[in-house]
Amino acid sequence: MKPLQAIILFLGGIAAGFINVSAGGGSLLTLPILIFAGLPVSVANGTNRVGVVIQNIMATINFRRHGMRDVGQGVKLGVSAMLGAVIGSFIALEIPDSLFQIILAAVMVLGLLVVFRGQRGFDGTADIPSHPWLQLFLFFLIGIYGGIIQAGAGYLVIFSLAIVGGLSLRKTNSLKVVVISLYLIPSLAVYAANGKVQWLPAVILAAGTGIGGWLGSTFCVRGGERWLRIILAVAILGMAGRLIGLY
Repeated sequence: MKPLQAIILFLGGIAAGFINVSAGGGSLLTLPILIFAGLPVSVANGTNRVGVVIQNIMATINFRRHGMRDVGQGVKLGVSAMLGAVIGSFIALEIPDSLFQIILAAVMVLGLLVVFRGQRGFDGTADIPSHPWLQLFLFFLIGIYGGIIQAGAGYLVIFSLAIVGGLSLRKTNSLKVVVISLYLIPSLAVYAANGKVQWLPAVILAAGTGIGGWLGSTFCVRGGERWLRIILAVAILGMAGRLIGLY
């Protein structure tokens, strides 16, 4: 890897880590950078997961520092998602790259629903997500999606916890990082075992996403719901532009 590519990957990792923790869709930035660095699409999809795991671990630690210590709910949902992620990861090894864009388009529809649902969707005061059995099923499906292609999975988590579950966006983000950390571990193992991870770019990316995840979680705690919604809207619009080929 050339020095310039490494620098771009590191800086892109910081930006993606911040975006992922505070909203979602940061992988839509890092995946093109990894491909630009010469990785095949399937290898970039596997390598990217290392950075996402580190980013979410750092964010989880930082959320706990700020008093958001209830990770038990995230672990319960994360176990359900882990089962789906193993299935999704094996599916990803078989499907063509062209199918990824179709999957992303469907996720974007849900992401736009999160934004245009209105403030009511983020004003939940519940400590525990409503519809617990439905949540377990939804997170199993989220795990399958995340195993196939991680980009945009955060939008699905927000949809499930904030819109269906009635939690605030701040609470949702604190649980989101726990769930994604858990289900990406077996997913990453599947990709690595099948030669779909390149460790040098993975480590460089993880160094950046770790910093971004820490900054993003601090912003979530201090930035307020209004700013989180703005960042979420911008991230989804950026995702939309990427999908329809504006850049």
